[in-house]
Amino acid sequence: MTRIVCSALFVLAAMAAQGVSADTSDPEDWLRAAEAAYGKVTSYTAVLHKQQRVAGKLLPEETILLKYKKPFSVYMKWIKAPYKGSELLYIAGWNQNQIRAHRGGILWFITRNVDPRDPALMASNLRPVTSMGIGYLLETVAMNIRKAIKTGELTFSDSRQETVYGKSTVIVEAVFPKERAKDYEGWRFVINQDIETKMLVRIRIYDRDDQLTENYGYENLDLDPALADADFDPKNLEYRFR
Repeated sequence: MTRIVCSALFVLAAMAAQGVSADTSDPEDWLRAAEAAYGKVTSYTAVLHKQQRVAGKLLPEETILLKYKKPFSVYMKWIKAPYKGSELLYIAGWNQNQIRAHRGGILWFITRNVDPRDPALMASNLRPVTSMGIGYLLETVAMNIRKAIKTGELTFSDSRQETVYGKSTVIVEAVFPKERAKDYEGWRFVINQDIETKMLVRIRIYDRDDQLTENYGYENLDLDPALADADFDPKNLEYRFR
């Protein structure tokens, strides 16, 4: 008995040394807390780091200045290669629910209005712009986790910490059965949740071969930005829509 107790204490001490807790939260409680935190947010700005695997190829990371206001107004400007200088504006119910966008580079002056699911856009994207942002990704995580809870197939942990973009975060990991990975939007979700704000500041999704398929990170996240109507106006003199 003494040996068993000592072994258990040794394991717990080792876990503590590695920043791992023996306890994990209930996934449903965790989801409700994350949803309640995001429910208080009306707008935010961030530098979005986006990377996706499309048609089996992991595309280069995109770095995008992002402005967002509920219910759904979004402005995006690519600030690094690839696509540096490109801009996109989408406001639900405006412009016949089309994106207004232009590329960077020498053809920056050509502005187009296109459907969010235009084949040319989707050829290099897994999700349309209408399915982007912290709120939508939280919905995606919640849908998959709750589906797995219902079927009793979820492996869930939130027992490690990591500094991401200068913020203290807890690493939340949700794993689904490999043999049923196609029933979910991935095999494994690795989520960094800001300990202070409860926002999901980075989400990585892996397929059943443990290949990264989606990676979204929100650097310099500001949950109380001074956004005005001009931030979502194509006539804004700081923008280059023509």
